[in-house]
Amino acid sequence: MLKSIEGNFDNTEVHDLLVKHFIELRLVSPKGSTHVLDIAGLKVSSIKFWSLWEGEELMGIGALKFINNIHGEFKSIRVNDKFKNKGYGLEVINHLINEAKKLNIEQLSLETGAGNFFQNARKLFVKSGFRSCEPFSHYKKDVNSVYMSMQISN
Repeated sequence: MLKSIEGNFDNTEVHDLLVKHFIELRLVSPKGSTHVLDIAGLKVSSIKFWSLWEGEELMGIGALKFINNIHGEFKSIRVNDKFKNKGYGLEVINHLINEAKKLNIEQLSLETGAGNFFQNARKLFVKSGFRSCEPFSHYKKDVNSVYMSMQISN
């Protein structure tokens, strides 16, 4: 049974996974096309962040940014290495969708990379119901980015 904790930035495992996430995404994304938020960026009031635990082990992390009252954006979705390729990515996405529903979000969007490194993530988002869309919010067309969106209902 997964346990979800909101915030939890001070937990060492959560902090370390976030730092690994930031470093890796900055290494694989061209300069100017990296949209990953640092910890300070994830702590702003327009973002809710969760760590997900399988027993006592950190399984993954994910955040939801409010673009407006009914439109949210996924940020910083990451599965801990030990849990990769075992279906846990879908659990993180489903957790975020369920939290968005509780918050009366009607549309979810995301930006992810267009390169090979992000191929599995894109497949997982499509499997979850996301479809390609035009850039949203502050994003601009970028050959290094893929934009996706989905409607949800409560």
